Amino acid sequence: MRILIFSQYYPPEVGATQNRMHFFASRLARMGHHVTVVAEMPNHPGGVIFPGFTGKAWMRSVEEGVNVVRIWVKTGPVKTFAVRIGFYVTYAINGLLAALLLTGRKHDVVFATSPPLTVGWPAYVYSKLRRVPLVLDIRDLWPVLAVELGEMKNARVVAAARRLELLLYRNAARVTAVTRGFVRYVAEQGFPADRIVLLPNGTIPEKFHPEARDAAARTRLGLDGKFVVGFYGLHGIAQDLENVIESARLLAADDRFVFFLVGEGPVKTALVRKAEELGLKNVLFHPQVSQDEVLPLIMQADTVLVPLRRLELFKTFVPSKLFDFMACARPVVLQVDGEAREILEEAGAGVFVEPGDARMLAETLRRLASRPQTELTAMGAAGLAYVSQHYLREQQAIRLEQVLRDVVAG
Repeated sequence: MRILIFSQYYPPEVGATQNRMHFFASRLARMGHHVTVVAEMPNHPGGVIFPGFTGKAWMRSVEEGVNVVRIWVKTGPVKTFAVRIGFYVTYAINGLLAALLLTGRKHDVVFATSPPLTVGWPAYVYSKLRRVPLVLDIRDLWPVLAVELGEMKNARVVAAARRLELLLYRNAARVTAVTRGFVRYVAEQGFPADRIVLLPNGTIPEKFHPEARDAAARTRLGLDGKFVVGFYGLHGIAQDLENVIESARLLAADDRFVFFLVGEGPVKTALVRKAEELGLKNVLFHPQVSQDEVLPLIMQADTVLVPLRRLELFKTFVPSKLFDFMACARPVVLQVDGEAREILEEAGAGVFVEPGDARMLAETLRRLASRPQTELTAMGAAGLAYVSQHYLREQQAIRLEQVLRDVVAG
């Protein structure tokens, strides 16, 4: 098959979308398919285009057998409403032009991953112009989540986004969704339930296999002799890291603990400022690193945090980092209720804490730090065994190939 993928985010950017789409694209290429990805010039999450990609309208390359077309997008480090709209619209327009002019002869199927939902627009138009089926990948409930988080307030913009959402559902041959809650949501929008496929996130255990801690790195990072509470990922509005800083404040007098936060994002500057204002010596911030470099940092943690804000909508979410942390055999402290909690508790891979409850988080960390190391090790081992059985990314790629074959076959 000739497969065209629209994914605004793609490596060398770091993140859940990038990891999922990179694996799917490269795996489909290894299966013998001709795969093309239309992505932005890398700039996430800082909003500044990476060195080596600046000053160009578009770039083409072949990476692990995948034809990658990167296009210019209007972006900036300050995420104002105007910047966000420009960011989404320029990808949509330039992505469509790139697909029509730069990707060769007609493809057999189009696969578009959301968020942002605007990625679906060039995929929809291309599918209509070239008369090929569209498969829509739902990894987030957009625009409803953006409204809940206060990122989208303009009534006209919300209405336009809602119209786009329904347009895409009406014209998709299939919808893939990463959680059971997302499957239910899509069905509630009127999309036929028998055309929705659960395609969850997963992990690659051999890539995140547990390894011994690097003692020299532990000393260099200032983690010696500490119970390390790790967070790795986007420092964004949804992650509720202000709550984590408050827990660090509650534990400031207990010199056993250090909070180790790795990554970048729109709220990181405010978090650093808050920690400094509170005089917290037990919070360490580390810059974002590539996926290949993050494993040694994860292995420094005695427990890892997976938090989201306290929103009813988040009960339908399962953060992809949960699977990677379980693959690292790290015990997880989860602040996400609903489907993610069900997975964690079924696996026996950690403990659940009510989202937004800094005091309960601090007390839970105290209890974990007092447990025998054998108990923490057992939690981590249980998580690794569970994802190795149920959430392998390889299995999801095979499932995706079958979905694409089905729609091409009509």
